[in-house]
Amino acid sequence: MTDRDAHRDADPDRDADPDRDADPDRDSDAASPEERFARYGEELVDAVDAVLAGWVRAAVADRWRQFHRAEPTAEVEADAERAAARARAEIVSSLGELLRLDAEEQWTNPLALLRRAARYATEVLQRRGAAGGAGSLRRAGVPRRCDDLVPASFADVDPSLHEPGLVWGAAKAHVVLIRRKGRPEQA
Repeated sequence: MTDRDAHRDADPDRDADPDRDADPDRDSDAASPEERFARYGEELVDAVDAVLAGWVRAAVADRWRQFHRAEPTAEVEADAERAAARARAEIVSSLGELLRLDAEEQWTNPLALLRRAARYATEVLQRRGAAGGAGSLRRAGVPRRCDDLVPASFADVDPSLHEPGLVWGAAKAHVVLIRRKGRPEQA
């Protein structure tokens, strides 16, 4: 039994009120679905901002190790740091712009924007020689353009993005469904 289990078992009323530790203002009944949707968008932007640069640096370092079977050089690390800063500035800014729009005006989704961050890591790897000719890459098990760096989910960037991404998506669906229920059906 872990310390966490012992603490939970020592408090029999804990399971009686699952919202006991919840932030009372986060999901307040007074907030409209649109207000919650906007707040969840802000939370997702903040969460991405907190982890994106680290993901770019780690993607460069991991791929460098795969290709060269050695730790990244100081030059590679410095290049990765600059790329990570650019990715963070550009992606987080674009994400903030997108998520401040009305739900039905958003032209893409947050994960599509987040996937663009792979480009920054790929550029470093190509400049620094960890993305050479196709033959050498196949032997090293590395795709030519490092396409497999592209995250398939929020959690592929960082596990902490899973919940904010999921909550934002559910809130958007809720807002859109509420609006569509209020519109007359079109033939």
